[in-house]
This record gives sequence, structure tokens and C-alpha cells, in this order.
Amino acid sequence: MTEQPKKIKVLGLHGMGTSAHILKSQTVALRAKLPAHFTFDFIDAPFHCAPAPGTDILFDSGHYAWWTHPTVNGIRGAHQVLDDYVEAHGPVDVVLGFSQGCSLIGSYLLYHARETPELPLPFKAAVFACGGMPLPVLEDLGVAVSPRAKAINDLTSKLMKKKAGVLVEMAAHLDRIQPGVGLWDDVAGLLHNPDEMPDEKDVFGLDFTAMPADLRIKIPTVHVYGAKDPRWPASLQLAYFCDNKKVYDHRGGHDIPRSTEVSRRIAEMVEALGKEIQGK
Repeated sequence: MTEQPKKIKVLGLHGMGTSAHILKSQTVALRAKLPAHFTFDFIDAPFHCAPAPGTDILFDSGHYAWWTHPTVNGIRGAHQVLDDYVEAHGPVDVVLGFSQGCSLIGSYLLYHARETPELPLPFKAAVFACGGMPLPVLEDLGVAVSPRAKAINDLTSKLMKKKAGVLVEMAAHLDRIQPGVGLWDDVAGLLHNPDEMPDEKDVFGLDFTAMPADLRIKIPTVHVYGAKDPRWPASLQLAYFCDNKKVYDHRGGHDIPRSTEVSRRIAEMVEALGKEIQGK
């Protein structure tokens, strides 16, 4: 008799201005391509906030944030929300974050590495989709965040907000969307070349050759990001903290595309991640 695979529980942490319901919808194509032993939970963040661009038109649900301002206290409060959930509903095998959800997971892992490395983590692996590491967290942990890193963070955030305004307009006038034209095809002013990986000494202003040795993410990670995402530099910075990582550029924007090929590729990576942590 063939032994059945052990269930792998994935916890989904949504982006700012969205919800558990929206992340569940964003990942429907991905989840459909995973084996049945992968199960998913999605939870809402604790704070109500303004909806992410277009989500109030496309989704009839609440809109939430893990923190409303990226202060160290606010971010660490979100860590407690994660701990409380796992204690009440765990165990959890994999955490999957989108955008702000990635920032929550990544910062949680760095504080754990610095403060309680002798304790086991409440999950075994992480999937990051279009998210970065909050710079205030790095400064709180003693990392030298250069003026260039801060300038790039500010500029990419402004580019993202500008594109968000366009997306809101498109969501309100769906008839203006042209067949064959991607939602992110017109992003101008990107600060990166997606075909070139940065050198460790200068990952958009962060010098990883001078990074404190203990600030490493050692669990297996998958990083999914898009070449047309203004926040691509932040995704790369997060990836460079991870020692055991696999990366995939879906060539889109700040989203999780639902195309068959992209969904299949991400599902393959998540399934491989599950096999790696089986028995751990």
C-alpha cells in the first residue's frame, strides 16, 4: 500500500489594503496545481485600512493591514499576531506572504535570528511574493542602511503609488483595458534591470558583504517577483537575506499572475519546498 504524503499546512498572509479573501482569490490558480496534501489557511490582518487599488471595485470584502505605519513597534505587534495564530491554530509548515505579508514574515525571521536563535521557528519554510524587508527593522537591528537604499525605497514606493492610481482608473473603466496589453506594461521609470542580479556589495544600497553574520534566514524559501514591479529592488533585498532560496521572476508586476504557465512554475517550486521540509 502506497504511503500517503504528510499534509502540509500553508498559512497565507495578505498584502496591505487587501484581505484573507482576496489572497485566497489571488492564489486560486496556484492552489489548483498543488497536490491535495497541501492545505491553506488565510487570515485577516488586525487593522482596517484603505483598500489597495481597485480591490474595493473587484472584491466585496474588508480591507486590512498588518500595520498602518512601518514603525518597529507596529511591525513587532504584527509578529505577536502571527505567534498568537500559530499557537491557537498550528502547527503551520509554510507561511506564504504577498507584499506587506512578506515584510511581516521576513522581519519576523530576522528578529528570531537575532534574539532567539536557540528556539525553533513556528514554521519550516516561507514563500515570498512581491515583498521586501522594512528598512526601519534593519536599522533597529543595527544594519547600516545607506542614504541610497532609503532613496531607492522612497522612489520605488512613489512609482508604485503612481501606478496604483492608473490601476484604480482601469478598475473603474474595465472597457478601456485592451486585449493583449498587460496591466503592468506601461510602468515607466523603473530603477532596475530585471536581467541583471545585483552584486552582494550593493543590493540597491544594502551591502551584504558587511551585513551582521547572524542576520540570515536559513529555512528554505521561495521568492516570486515580477520584472515590471516598481518594488522589484525590495524583493531582491529580501532574497539576499536567505541562504537556502529559489527565485522566480514571473515577468509581470506587483501581483501573482494566474496564467497557466506562471501558476504551474510557482506550484512546482512550492511542491519542491514541501518535499524538502517533509520529516523536519
